[in-house]
Amino acid sequence: MNSYLTYLYLLTPLHTGGSADEGNLMGIAREVHTEFPYLPSSSLRGKIRSQLEANYQAEANILFGNKIEGAQQPTEGAVWFADASLLLFPIASFSHQFLWITCPLWLSRWNRWLQNEQLEPLIQNWRMLLNNPAPNGKKAICSLTGQEIYLQGAILKSRDIEPIAKNAACWAEFDKLPNGDGILNLKDKLIVMSDADCGTFVEIGLQREVRIALEPGKKTAAEGSFRSEEAIPSEAVLFFPWAFKTVKDTAPTQKIRAALTELLGDRVQYRIQFGGLEGLGRGWTDAKTVNLSPVKSQGES
Repeated sequence: MNSYLTYLYLLTPLHTGGSADEGNLMGIAREVHTEFPYLPSSSLRGKIRSQLEANYQAEANILFGNKIEGAQQPTEGAVWFADASLLLFPIASFSHQFLWITCPLWLSRWNRWLQNEQLEPLIQNWRMLLNNPAPNGKKAICSLTGQEIYLQGAILKSRDIEPIAKNAACWAEFDKLPNGDGILNLKDKLIVMSDADCGTFVEIGLQREVRIALEPGKKTAAEGSFRSEEAIPSEAVLFFPWAFKTVKDTAPTQKIRAALTELLGDRVQYRIQFGGLEGLGRGWTDAKTVNLSPVKSQGES
């Protein structure tokens, strides 16, 4: 089974659409156990299919499976996509304009697919430092040291910070991320926090906009027109694994398979828009895909 890991660098805020709205709040999709935002695999799969089937309709029905249309029953496709999870999240800083945060949970999820043997002990060491109480523990592990870091809602003093070594195993993998046209600068702007602290700052850092419609010819709000919309901010980085399933004959889908890997490759002309509120320019992404080591599926020897 050929497996891949695709990174999405958000060029514009991403509204993923929540399972339910609360009052006038248009929420975003969240994991049920962590409350972290994510991009559902159904949204990924649907958008990617729509981009490809205009030119490869017959092959799309084989690779992605038949849709439910009339009396036609859906069929299982030959490719799968997992949810896109957060890897890096931008937060405001009064001392550094903005920084990227991550946490051991996100990094461990990431390394489940990378299976980097040098990265795993580093993540475990960071988890131990962040979970230990003072004086042995640390509040943050940073690529910027020797100074106080002023965040929106917190101050990190130099004694609370553990530096990230310049030769740490994470840098080789971070270098493979799309860099947002040169904006992503983790060696000067990365903070690793505990899972709990990361969750707090994500909640603070979500983009929220209030929208309201006015009565025609008046300067008063129309009834029921007030709403607030959430979005994952631009400059965030998500990742999702996907793979072609093992099939006896790939010849009938050869062209669309090549087009899919090209679509999710590192090319400016193939920027993809995910999520809702497309008319407002939400969800534009730079995608970059890395080929993972072959993962054997059940039944393979």
